[in-house]
Amino acid sequence: MHVLVTGGAGFIGSHSVDLLLAQGHQVRVLDDLSSGKAENLQPHPALELRIGDIRDRDAVHAAMVGIDAVLHLAAQVFVPVSIDQPVFSASVNVLGTVQVLDAARLAGVRRVVYASSAAIYGTPAALPVSEDTPSRPLSPYGLEKYIDEQYAALFQGLHGLSCCGMRYFNVYGPRQDPRSAYSGVISRFQDAIAAGRPLTVFGDGLQTRDFVSVFDVARANCTALTERTEVQGVINVATGTSVTLLELIAALGRAAGRELEVQHLPGRAGEVRDSRVVPERLWQELGIRGAAIAF
Repeated sequence: MHVLVTGGAGFIGSHSVDLLLAQGHQVRVLDDLSSGKAENLQPHPALELRIGDIRDRDAVHAAMVGIDAVLHLAAQVFVPVSIDQPVFSASVNVLGTVQVLDAARLAGVRRVVYASSAAIYGTPAALPVSEDTPSRPLSPYGLEKYIDEQYAALFQGLHGLSCCGMRYFNVYGPRQDPRSAYSGVISRFQDAIAAGRPLTVFGDGLQTRDFVSVFDVARANCTALTERTEVQGVINVATGTSVTLLELIAALGRAAGRELEVQHLPGRAGEVRDSRVVPERLWQELGIRGAAIAF
């Protein structure tokens, strides 16, 4: 297949590109490099990198020529930015996504897999969550991802564009830049440990998260895009195992061979307190069962 990956130079995107290339697909990446890095993509005869913004109609339509399937990962992913700059955030996450969906429709693309987020759940009435749990986002970012899902469902119903949304939980792994505002807590903790700095925790540290490896996320993306194309709707991408941040820090301390100093700061607006999921669709329909962190 000839696959377009928007945001393919980013953390999740570059690992997904690696896997698609290893599977023998031709890959075109569209990325404005605002958070992704060209060096995340190793030179390959079947890989093409185009620098462009998903809000740029001409760039998106040009990138869509000759494409069979689209993995749409380009996004503004930082919750505080969505709170402080909601117009900018929505322009990328909502209008950019509509631009990609419309270009895919007009180009006759067969399949679109796109990044959603666990942030759409907000604080659910009950745990664990499933794909049927009502959306109660706490931030513009979570709302934007929920709106993306509604647009994808409309494009599927109105135009027959096969779509599948991936609700990622807390993704970690190589190439996650700890100095970036977009990075996950594990990469920031690891960076602080290596530098001998205290680990910063917002709140009491008892908030729970489901940490899923970027390698399992890439497998889920590629499976939904190229193999299980009959799977539609939305899928939770997680391990089914949740831990507190303090449990995570204790495990990192054991690995480092010392007790780690923790600095507590006030909790941040728009962040979910507890996260727990049973990812049945991921396990049953995609056949992906990710490995949880060993504690």
